[in-house]
Amino acid sequence: MGPASIAVDTAELEQVADAAFPCAYGDFRILGFRGRANGHAREIIVLKTGDLSADEVPLVRIHSRCLTGEVFHSLRCDCGKQLAMALEQIGREGSGLLIYDPQEGRGIGLLNKLKAYQLQDEGADTVEANERLGFAADLRSYELAASVLHALGVSRVRLLSNNPSKVAGLEQSGIEVVERIPCEVPSSDRTAGYLRTKKDKLGHILEGL
Repeated sequence: MGPASIAVDTAELEQVADAAFPCAYGDFRILGFRGRANGHAREIIVLKTGDLSADEVPLVRIHSRCLTGEVFHSLRCDCGKQLAMALEQIGREGSGLLIYDPQEGRGIGLLNKLKAYQLQDEGADTVEANERLGFAADLRSYELAASVLHALGVSRVRLLSNNPSKVAGLEQSGIEVVERIPCEVPSSDRTAGYLRTKKDKLGHILEGL
């Protein structure tokens, strides 16, 4: 599939790359997109495996970038382990998508996330830290991810997520979430407070707490 220009809903989207991507979790293809959603330019990456044109509803994870958790294996969050869990499940199933969205720090960006870390060291939780920096608790939007799904011919998904807001964001953009599948990793002494804040203040569905 070659590069294509697509306009879906509120997001403008251009596919710029499609290459083989064998990895530890299976044989994927890696797709690169440029787009604009709500006036902001973003790049977004997709790992795709299997035949999405089959009758089965594909397994999909929309994963927000977390450099600290994924590259440096931070123990402040569960993001790196969630990414590995999602890729393992999609690879094992043999058909599905991982949409890797660069909305670091729930949308506030990497350096602001580090400032939030500093406030957390002083006693704030993750929501309070974002708000003290002048941001909403979660600034992410899912229009661009939904546009990627539309562009790939996917209108119904089984979504790997603990976040009801992600389900709602996709459905508002015309993607039917036929099933929400938990993407929950075991908590530790270091992540328990972080996960409790997700559950109590952001409404994440976490059965292990």
